[in-house]
Order: sequence, then C-alpha cells, then structure tokens
Amino acid sequence: MKNLMAIIAAGTSLFAMGAAQANDKVLTVGGYGGSFETLMKELIIPEFEAKHDVEIRFVSGNSTENLARLQAQKDNQELDVVILDDGPMYQADALGFCAPMQTAAVMDDVYDIAKLGPNSIGFGFVATGFTYNADFFAEKGWNPPSSWMDLADEKYDQILTIPPISNTYGLHTLIMMARLNGGSETDIDPGFDVMADQVAPNVLVFEASSGKASELFQSGEVALSIWGSGRTKSLADTGFPAKFAYPKEGAVALMLAACPVVDSNVPKEAAEFIDYLLAPEIQVRLADAMGSGPVNRHAVLSDELATALPYGPEQIAKLVAVDWDVINPVREEWTKRWSREIER
Repeated sequence: MKNLMAIIAAGTSLFAMGAAQANDKVLTVGGYGGSFETLMKELIIPEFEAKHDVEIRFVSGNSTENLARLQAQKDNQELDVVILDDGPMYQADALGFCAPMQTAAVMDDVYDIAKLGPNSIGFGFVATGFTYNADFFAEKGWNPPSSWMDLADEKYDQILTIPPISNTYGLHTLIMMARLNGGSETDIDPGFDVMADQVAPNVLVFEASSGKASELFQSGEVALSIWGSGRTKSLADTGFPAKFAYPKEGAVALMLAACPVVDSNVPKEAAEFIDYLLAPEIQVRLADAMGSGPVNRHAVLSDELATALPYGPEQIAKLVAVDWDVINPVREEWTKRWSREIER
C-alpha cells in the first residue's frame, strides 16, 4: 500500500511539474491588496488563466506602493500590468512606465471620461460624494446632504469625518471647495480658506482608514462622511443603514485604472488582460463584488446595484473630473499645507 501511495504521489508530482512546464507564460499583475486581491484571485484571474493558457502572479500593494515599485524597477520591470488609482496612474503614464495600448474593439464601448491617457484606461468608476447614516438623518428629520457646501453647516458639528488630503477623497473635497468658492486646481487658496474656516470646525476626525471610518459610523460617533460609492456599498452590505448621496454640483470621479507596463515579455497577454477587465460580464462582476461602476456602456447592472453605484450615461455625465496634470506636481506641497492649516 505504501508503495502504491508513493507511486501515485510521484505521478501526481510529475503531472504538476509537466503542467507547470507546459504553461511557461507568467503575467505579473500589480494591484490593490485586501478584498480587491481576494476578488481578483477568486472571481477574475482563474477564468482568464484558463482561456489564455497563462499563469497570473498577483503582487499586492496600494497605489503609492506600486508606483514606487515601478520607479524602483525602472530598468528591469517586474510587473506586466499595473492597477492604480487614476491620480497615480497619470503619473505612471507621464513617467513612461505604461506601454502603448493595443487597439481593441472593447475600447469603443468605454466612456470617454475613463480614457485617462495615451497608454492607460479606467476600468471602474467610484464616485466621491456623501455617505450618511440614513436612520440618524430620518430621526433628525433631515434631508440627505445635497451640496458640497453643506459640509460647512453647523448642524453637522462633530458628527462629520473627512479623510485627509493624503487620501483621494480628502483631496477631492479640497478641490471642490476651491471650485465652488472662486478657485480651481490652479488657484487652490479659496479651498484651503473654506476648509480651515468653515468645514474643519465640524470635523470630528480626519480619518484616512476606511476600516476606522466604518467603525466611527457603526459606533454612532459620526453620521456623515465624504467617501466613495464603493465604500458606502461595502458598509451597507454589513447591514448598516449607509446611503450615498450625489452632490448637486457633481460627485468627483475616482477611477480604478490599468496600464500595460513597458518592457513586458508577455505584451500580448498584458493587453488581453486589460481588455478582459473591460468586458461587460467582468464589469458586472467587479460592480457586484467591489462596488465599482462600469466603464463599459454595455454592462447591465441589477436595479439594486444601479441605484448604489455610478452607472449609465446620465449618471456618468454628471461625474466631475479633476486635473491631475496640475495636481500631481504640487500635491506634496498641498499635503504639507493641509497639515499646517486644516488639521491644526
């Protein structure tokens, strides 16, 4: 019996080695960790591997970490595809880390706002707007917030949380405050003035961690936040009465973006993987599991998802895009100023 088991084990090992040798193409994808990595490994990657006879190795890290990885490996890139938030993706593309994208039919089905740069593309929309405790607002007899300037309303004193500028949601807040008060990305002073004088006094804490922000909602310490539609969906999925509200001036688009990395030894597979992320059925899968709105016009969501996420031509047309070409060179300076003037 022991000999038989040994023979079977040896045969299994040889089969596995043979399969690994037969499939010698490895596509290395860098992307977010946590729930996103789990989603990719369970719901997205296996199907692509089977269809394209390639092994995908996933390297997890946030946008800052994966952009730094591209910079550190400039002459010998480990990644074949990188997934970043739209702001860092603009940097990656501008710095020459993204290879030219191959033309594919699916690109014609993508909203123009998702076509970020010459060599990068958004594959999921997240709207930056209001997350609020619907039960708390109902008890108070309050309507949902409807304007970015509502953040200055004294009734939200110490029940409001906003992420710091190091988080994209906080950055979006600063920019919208500038735009609504006579400024813009090129004239950010009005944004800092309003944030410091009118909004910051209402803020209980400038919380960067999504996990801690969720705890603040669940403990009843806060009832309103500037957050993403996907984060709101995740909180609501726990049973908490979280609702998302779109500001009348427009929710800001935050996009999950991808690009093929230069000097890849599997450029065909890298291009095919990005096309795969844009396919309608995968877009729906991402929306359901991750709370990202589809960038493909032909993705069809359930009524429940359609009301929770940025979806459809009318809603997408209302999303506001920020000017990352202006923001990225001065973001470090803004971050230091935020520490001095906002989080005093």
